[in-house]
Amino acid sequence: MKIPDSVQAWKSNGMRIVFTNGCFDLLHSGHLSLLEAASKLGDKLIVGLNSDASIQRLKGPERPIRPLHERQVLLEALRMVDAVIPFDEDTPLELIQALKPAVLVKGGDYSLSQVVGADYIRQYGGETILIPLVPNQSTTHIIQHMKEIGPRQHK
Repeated sequence: MKIPDSVQAWKSNGMRIVFTNGCFDLLHSGHLSLLEAASKLGDKLIVGLNSDASIQRLKGPERPIRPLHERQVLLEALRMVDAVIPFDEDTPLELIQALKPAVLVKGGDYSLSQVVGADYIRQYGGETILIPLVPNQSTTHIIQHMKEIGPRQHK
């Protein structure tokens, strides 16, 4: 897996790299809260972004709602995100192994034993941090709510 030159330079300059990953299908306040908290744990925040094919395998044929390019552009526009790296695998393990981040971040809906890559980064002294979730903020929750309310009539 090819790591961007900028990331290599950050690492060469001794910067503390923080990594998180996800689908980020419909960007919401829960995502922003997680990304903001993650960015404060180091010098640079890298986001691994599931490809469209990866999301379809994980979430089903109706997902993603937004294609990779749109999701990537939105994440790259956020001040707290320093790099976005798409990946096509079902998990970000290969990307984590290539990056070797100092910190791996996931949402608090995971336990440490469920976080892909946590065992790997512990081997070289990295740490995994779980960030508490914002209640009722998930893409799945938003999609379900939209289905329940149906199309709204505008007057």
